[in-house]
Amino acid sequence: MSKQRIDTVVAESLAVKKRFFDEQAENLVALANLIAERVRKGGKVLVFGNGGSAADAQHFAGELVGRFTKEGPPIPALALTTDTSIMTAVGNDYGYEHVFKRQVEAHARPDDVAVGISTSGNSPNVLAAMRVAASRGLLTVGMTGQDGGKLAGLVDHNFAAPSKDTPRIQEVHHLMNHILCELLEARLR
Repeated sequence: MSKQRIDTVVAESLAVKKRFFDEQAENLVALANLIAERVRKGGKVLVFGNGGSAADAQHFAGELVGRFTKEGPPIPALALTTDTSIMTAVGNDYGYEHVFKRQVEAHARPDDVAVGISTSGNSPNVLAAMRVAASRGLLTVGMTGQDGGKLAGLVDHNFAAPSKDTPRIQEVHHLMNHILCELLEARLR
């Protein structure tokens, strides 16, 4: 990779982030308020996705339960991507499209929040889990790219990075998670 290509990638990433956060800043603040309200009532955040989105789910949950920048009580969160025994048993017995759905069925309570991360917005296992979450009265949040795919139509709030390039979408999601962590810490710690 040349210096010129590096400059191009950085410029593209910054442009996508700038556009997204210019358009979504107020919505992110509103989402943080809604999540904080649910957590104060005893709710938790259930977060899930595949591949890089699974890593983002784990990172987000880890920052909430651990500490982002501020000491205080843990913010209840579960990444549904971390238990390999559950994922492989459910995948083997029911099919991979059920790996998050079964966990939402097991863990979800009405004051909880479900965050599904899918760059395409069309991951079958994320969609299946989100349908269950919605039917149980959870606050549902999608993190997607471009048009939001099918996930956008299933959730209360969808945050679509304005790109069809997976790395740029994931970079927006990563920064969005960090911003949400900071907003939630300000409200809950």
